[in-house]
Amino acid sequence: MHIGRRALGLGAAALIGAAATGWAAVADPVTAFTLDNGLEVVVIEDHRAPAVVHMLWYRVGAADEPPGLSGIAHFLEHLMFKGTDSRAPGEFSAVVESVGGRDNAFTSWDFTAYHQRVSAEYLGLMMAMEADRMANLAFTEAEWLPERDVILEERGEVVESRPGGLFNEQMRAALFQNHPYGVPIIGWRHEMEGLTGAHAMELYAAHYGPNNAVLIVAGDVTPEQVRALAEEHYGPIPPNPAIAPRIRPQEPPHLAGRRLEMTDPRVAQPYVMRQYLAPARRSGDQSEAAALTVLAELLGGSSTTSVLARALTFGEGAPALSASAWYSPVALDDTTFTLAVVPAEGVSLAEAEAAMDAAVARFMEEGVDAAQFERVQTRIRAAEIFGRDSLQARARSMGMALTSGLTVEDVEGWTAALMAVTPDEVMAAAEAVFDRRRSVTGWLKGPEDAAPAAGPRGVEPPVTEVSQ
Repeated sequence: MHIGRRALGLGAAALIGAAATGWAAVADPVTAFTLDNGLEVVVIEDHRAPAVVHMLWYRVGAADEPPGLSGIAHFLEHLMFKGTDSRAPGEFSAVVESVGGRDNAFTSWDFTAYHQRVSAEYLGLMMAMEADRMANLAFTEAEWLPERDVILEERGEVVESRPGGLFNEQMRAALFQNHPYGVPIIGWRHEMEGLTGAHAMELYAAHYGPNNAVLIVAGDVTPEQVRALAEEHYGPIPPNPAIAPRIRPQEPPHLAGRRLEMTDPRVAQPYVMRQYLAPARRSGDQSEAAALTVLAELLGGSSTTSVLARALTFGEGAPALSASAWYSPVALDDTTFTLAVVPAEGVSLAEAEAAMDAAVARFMEEGVDAAQFERVQTRIRAAEIFGRDSLQARARSMGMALTSGLTVEDVEGWTAALMAVTPDEVMAAAEAVFDRRRSVTGWLKGPEDAAPAAGPRGVEPPVTEVSQ
């Protein structure tokens, strides 16, 4: 349950020249097709090892839940491991483990995904079991009732035990005034306590089916092998007639910026965070999202060379211990662009916020430094190249994109879009996104009369998914 920021080694630059003309020289073949029942299938060939990643993604997540039932998508994800008409509870994972594989699942706002990594010879077995629970999920009250306690305990461990986790929930709830992205993926506790197996089965009946799913298979396979196995195991499942277009409440015009302060005695290090509404990647034209990605890297992508780091964390009397910026480009609807500053000792949160605003204002006035822009593009391209070394990462990025309104062509063209960004486009994107009316600024602090508590120091990244 985390956001990862990818670090690059010095050897990254050696790969840049090889990819200068695009991905054709370094990327493994990607093939896409659709079964008659509506199941979309993507095959990513990688024959370096006799292993496969099998991932089944559903176009339903926390932002698609009925009002008052927050957390039901994640609850259903847990219950998918309880069994089917022909398999006992826990049998799925036990079979995967028995063949030397690993399996898990995770839920986000826009999708729910189930995945296994096994030897290529067991791909058919994974499909058979996954197809079974797509169509034949079954569980009893004796199975779902304890599982509700599990997800409540999970909320306590990963959110309520962490001041930063609670703070992020409050920030997001303040930013999204009407859209369900303001509801935590894991759910609000008071609503989770009322979830039942019947609620889960209603979500399952309304959203699970081949015509609302994307199958990603990456590894030592051919498209012909995957098609034959998919036709055998998934093909007989009829389309679910209950599947409907995703219609969600959208944000009204934001007319005023919001502020919040949260005090928690467990806070070891106060910090300032500001989140802006920002456009996500859009199919067919990813240029604005690409510019925002570069902007986030310029502002906060490096602890030594980024704009905010150089302005706020170096030199005698520097006002901050750390400064960061990040952007979440993959989402079905509008997403977030975030700035955060951890003040130095003796610097108030008000002073840290003022210093952050001044640094951003100088950047907006002076524009993009050419040398820094070149370094950022090198880092971004290297990160994309290294990301393709992992079967899991490639299948994951493809599944996230396809369940969030993008296409295979968009995914394959993302690096080209990033490399096509110009400094002028970065500044135009910054001008558009840094609208204080479409933002929330938050202070997370400890009691003024208390010594700093033991605990994690620094900014806790927002939760973007909850794992099984």
